Amino acid sequence: MRLPLRPEALLAPVLAAAVLSVAAVPSCADSDSRSLHCAPASSDQLLLPRDGDHGHGAHGHHAAPLLELNETEVTMYHDPTPPSYFWLDIKEPPPDEKRYPGLMGLHALCMSLAFFGALPTGIALRSVKHAWHGVTVILFYTFVVLGLSASALYRKLTPDMSVLFGAPPQPPYEGSKHGPQGYFFLACAVALSALDVFSQILRLVTYIRSIRSGEDRFSFKTLWHYVILDRDQHLSGAEAEYTNLVVEEPDELEDAELKAKDLDDEPLHVRHARVVEPIRTTDLDMPQQDEHDETAQWANDVHRHRRTVSYPQSAASERTLFGVHSLHRSDDSLHETGHVYPWQGKDARGVLRVIGRAAFAVCERILVFAGFVQVTSGIIVYTGGCRGNYINGCLAHLIKGGIFWCYGLVTFARFLGSFSELGWAWNRAPRHHGKYPTAEFVESLVIFLYGISNTWMERFGAQPGDPYTTKQIQHISIAVMFWFAGLVGMGIESKRIRRWLAAGSTAAVPETARSQEAVAEPPSYIASFNPFPALCIGITGAAMSAHFQTYLFQVQIHMIWGYLLSGFAVMRCLTYFFLWLGPPRSILPSRPPTEALASFLLACGGLEFMFSTEELTIAAMRQGHDDVMMFLNAGVAITCLAFCWTLLIVAFKGWLKSHSQVNMKFHGSV
Repeated sequence: MRLPLRPEALLAPVLAAAVLSVAAVPSCADSDSRSLHCAPASSDQLLLPRDGDHGHGAHGHHAAPLLELNETEVTMYHDPTPPSYFWLDIKEPPPDEKRYPGLMGLHALCMSLAFFGALPTGIALRSVKHAWHGVTVILFYTFVVLGLSASALYRKLTPDMSVLFGAPPQPPYEGSKHGPQGYFFLACAVALSALDVFSQILRLVTYIRSIRSGEDRFSFKTLWHYVILDRDQHLSGAEAEYTNLVVEEPDELEDAELKAKDLDDEPLHVRHARVVEPIRTTDLDMPQQDEHDETAQWANDVHRHRRTVSYPQSAASERTLFGVHSLHRSDDSLHETGHVYPWQGKDARGVLRVIGRAAFAVCERILVFAGFVQVTSGIIVYTGGCRGNYINGCLAHLIKGGIFWCYGLVTFARFLGSFSELGWAWNRAPRHHGKYPTAEFVESLVIFLYGISNTWMERFGAQPGDPYTTKQIQHISIAVMFWFAGLVGMGIESKRIRRWLAAGSTAAVPETARSQEAVAEPPSYIASFNPFPALCIGITGAAMSAHFQTYLFQVQIHMIWGYLLSGFAVMRCLTYFFLWLGPPRSILPSRPPTEALASFLLACGGLEFMFSTEELTIAAMRQGHDDVMMFLNAGVAITCLAFCWTLLIVAFKGWLKSHSQVNMKFHGSV
């Protein structure tokens, strides 16, 4: 006989187990309040405090950002803001004391003219061995001396802040590195200039020796061109002897024309698959087989050797930096060697010369970015920022944002045509196309170095044994993404790894069907389509736009630069999309408009990144300047100014190069 099933009989064991489990749970007062077994009294207590959020741990994971500044909470984690030069000079100058902000403005103006005016102009003039390069060097040091004098006079006339406020005697900005860092950069500039002077002395010694040995005859023109300008184009010896034997050269040697194949009658897909030779010129070094006799032809070769403008040599040239050599170039310099890289085919001494020239050029250009570093640190010192507990967050925002800012300016320079000789201006390299490292490889390398360094820097300020906070895990994970995504990007750009990846398709071809003919590459192999650098920056922007912040204004600023970085990624992917449809076929910069937008979004995003420091946003809220539009418009205006400066420098260098070589004619490709 079956007993009837009653629901109460099933619920009794469950209720008994629940009562026993509640009795076994310790009270919240006797245990850790963060324990999962602790039952809070209200639903608000279910939201545990977030750890590591800029020191403000009282806000929960889903707590709404505050609309107004809470000064009490700020002073709990940060010391009161000490006085600064900017505050005493401009905001609230003492009534009974004379201040001199004009001297500080003169210091900033002169140093800016030195590093952003004279220095890049001199680099452009050096690239073509222009006679006015020395003038820019003099201007550079003139501006530096004026700027340092204005700074010294300002410090002399400005009383110590400890005297004004009765504090213990200490520097106005204790621990400032702006001065020592600036003197280090100036020492580097002086070292490069000294190397220039040393190279001129070696060229002078070489020239005097050639005169004494009878190889050359003295002339002021040769002295000016060779010793002063470092141009190896002067008449000497046999050249002067056979000058009158030089016959007129054909017209095709004077006017080289850009020629392309006629594609009007071909369909579009055939056009894209075809690799067009962008330039066809008559070989200047091939002997002319016509009615000229051997003597006249030999004289033409001598004349051509004299007229050939050599590639610019820096102060670290192989003649001046590592020893004194003959004034004459070898015959090999007149012919194409076939070597892709300058160190190929050279001995150990020649490799050192190449390294010396490259190091000189890199150091000279780094000084321009060093000027940007000095501008940033100078603003910090003058306004009294990044002190106390703000230092780590301040450095993180300024360094990372500054990298994105400089990266955006370099990307805009690529759009304008810089690095086109390497094929980095969305074009085909004029020589050895496909042999140089791609721009995407360099970007992946920089991203890799950025990630591998930031992975360990996120724990700065933490004590040994401290647990990893939420903020640290957020930032470390982004750094790890940069680390390994950079490795993937470099691997994709490796030609050897690409061959390995293509081995699956080639191995599938039956041996009987194989031939000695090369396998045709698809048109997309002409350019590089590597999305990983853009992917890293885009994901970083998307993640940081959702970064938790204490105040709503801070959230909005982070959203701005997060969206800007994500916009860069979108524009870069659109560039790849359009270039995938039509790979570059000309050596001229293609200047895709999506790259102009991408560079602007990247640079402006980096600048807004720098603006989003906790101290700056809190100061803006205190002064009633917590306006998102103001911050965005200021960043856009500064970015436009920097782009205008970049355009002037790149255009000026291009103008110089166009006047130092034979003009070439262009024609439409369609």
